[in-house]
Amino acid sequence: MSEYSIATAKDQLPRLIDRMLDGEPVVITRRGRPVARVVPIEPTQKPQPKIDLEWLRRVRAAASTGVEPTVDVVRAMRDDYRY
Repeated sequence: MSEYSIATAKDQLPRLIDRMLDGEPVVITRRGRPVARVVPIEPTQKPQPKIDLEWLRRVRAAASTGVEPTVDVVRAMRDDYRY
């Protein structure tokens, strides 16, 4: 584990962040006592929208037959789809 004073951390912050990202524990000290640890942030994942593939297949099939005008297909998609 590497320890750096606040002054050193201030002057070399990009280098310390690179070390932390490479897996090296980085601790910042004040007057020789540890006061902070530099750790990576856990990546957040956005929830993926659930796609109803069967509904999409039905809508595309209806649109490809040419029976319904495009405006009606778009309205049906808008009205039928549940968020």
